[in-house]
Amino acid sequence: MKLKDKVVIVTASTRGIGLAVTEACVKEGAVVYMAARNLERAEKEATRLNNEGFKVRCVYNDASVPESYASMAEEVAKNEGRIDVLVNNFGTSNPKRDLDIASTDADVFIDTVTLNLRSVFMASKAVLGYMKNGGSIINISSVGGSVPDISQIAYGTSKAAINYLTKLIAVHEAKHKIRCNAVLPGMTATDAVKENLSDDFRALFLKHIPLGRMGLPEEIASAVVYFASDDSAYTTGQILAVSGGFGLATPVYGDLVNKAIKR
Repeated sequence: MKLKDKVVIVTASTRGIGLAVTEACVKEGAVVYMAARNLERAEKEATRLNNEGFKVRCVYNDASVPESYASMAEEVAKNEGRIDVLVNNFGTSNPKRDLDIASTDADVFIDTVTLNLRSVFMASKAVLGYMKNGGSIINISSVGGSVPDISQIAYGTSKAAINYLTKLIAVHEAKHKIRCNAVLPGMTATDAVKENLSDDFRALFLKHIPLGRMGLPEEIASAVVYFASDDSAYTTGQILAVSGGFGLATPVYGDLVNKAIKR
């Protein structure tokens, strides 16, 4: 098992990518703490996984409550004696208000950037002292932080900042044998995405993904397991897109790929 007995914290862990990461880590032998605002939902998932023979605990964390980051890390370290892996999965945006620069209210922009960036900074800072034998911090960012979109200016800016923060943490903490890497999901088939995208938009977006489909939460989780494990012991400061090739091809890829157009 790649993560046998490692102590792992996963934030925003009760559904979607966070839950997939939790499941992938426990299947590799980790003790996983589901950090969540909704402890009732977390306890339900933890009970399900514990009944399957895995080791899952719950700990309170609310991205809107800054002091909950320190208490989260302290509680896990008190119970386990150390923290080996932190997965910063929290991220938020309101697509109806987070638009382009002309249409987005300044307060919406600042609040979104602050909340997303603070979640990574404060959680990472909180666990450093408990990573006694080194450790791994994995930030769930987004391809939206490296490929500009026509909307969600706050979300994209926050994720771009998280990508750079990942590199800074990697450089600053290498002396303590703490690694930091980021995973950048593309369009991923979480319930939230499937429920909120129209068929027309999904088809339009998929035209620009060379692999021609949405990613699965489990595929994002596999990348996280790699960065959490000793397989990546010599890897730090890396920004890994798991996006089916989105943003890689020529901008006219979606128009040309299925047409016999001569250059």
